[in-house]
Amino acid sequence: MSQYLESRAAFESHFVGFLYRQWLMYPKPIPRATTLKGQTAIVTGANSGLGYETARQLLQLGLTHLIVGVRSQARGDAAAAKLRDEFPGSKIWVWIVDMVSYDSVTAFARRCETLPRIDIVLLNAGLISIEFTLIKATQHEQTGQVNYLSTALLTVLLLPILKSKKSSSPGAQPPRLSVVASDTFYWAPPFKTGGPVLPQLDEIEGFAPMKVYSRSKLLQMMFFSRLAEQVNADDVVVNVCNPGLCRDTSFGGSKKQTSLGDVIFWFFININGRTVKAGTSAVVDALVAKGAESHGSYVSDWSIQP
Repeated sequence: MSQYLESRAAFESHFVGFLYRQWLMYPKPIPRATTLKGQTAIVTGANSGLGYETARQLLQLGLTHLIVGVRSQARGDAAAAKLRDEFPGSKIWVWIVDMVSYDSVTAFARRCETLPRIDIVLLNAGLISIEFTLIKATQHEQTGQVNYLSTALLTVLLLPILKSKKSSSPGAQPPRLSVVASDTFYWAPPFKTGGPVLPQLDEIEGFAPMKVYSRSKLLQMMFFSRLAEQVNADDVVVNVCNPGLCRDTSFGGSKKQTSLGDVIFWFFININGRTVKAGTSAVVDALVAKGAESHGSYVSDWSIQP
């Protein structure tokens, strides 16, 4: 549906539209009868922030099996322990997936083949590199590698697995796969035309964290929009979800922020940012409340957006 909402795109991509979403859009409750009992969900980047809270909110809906996809076993185990304490009736496993490694991504996908059923996948693992970081094994800059290339690869590997694992129970919904996006894709600097696009994510000259981040999210949105044209929504529902700007997350890494710009950005986030709980509810809405109508679309602020 997103492709039919062009008339709203100018407002949504305007700064006023951003402020409207952050201040005047409120969480919509999940339908009361919703239950995830008996279902299996996979959430990557689930050891903290939005990923952890997404796992928690899915478990609150009765989710029976949860795969916590993380790159650190210790952090994953710590997160899983807290979730097990809160939801002792659910089964929770920690699986390793490092999004800077194609080998790790493919190994994770192969492991998913061992599951008897998969109902929900949220590809939440993402980052913004404060400094230019080249991944030696792939020769790509880290932000584009994680947010776009590895996410796209994992999606392509998981789709046939999800199709084969969908429930055969009468009335069961098809599996849902969603990737956490960002409305910064609206403001991505344009790519140079007339040549390859991907190398432009890897340029060290003129590197700026938000420039590369927003471009990676734009390519992500374009990829999923086109991919959905090749996937039957009766087999797997594919969409992109946006939690909005949230405060109190570990997003951006652990680099100490000391410049004036860092301080201004900190105040901007803490004034305009949502709570993690509120932002996550928008993600869960895309995973649970939205159905085939969201296939190939951008789900933001509890609704389908352009």
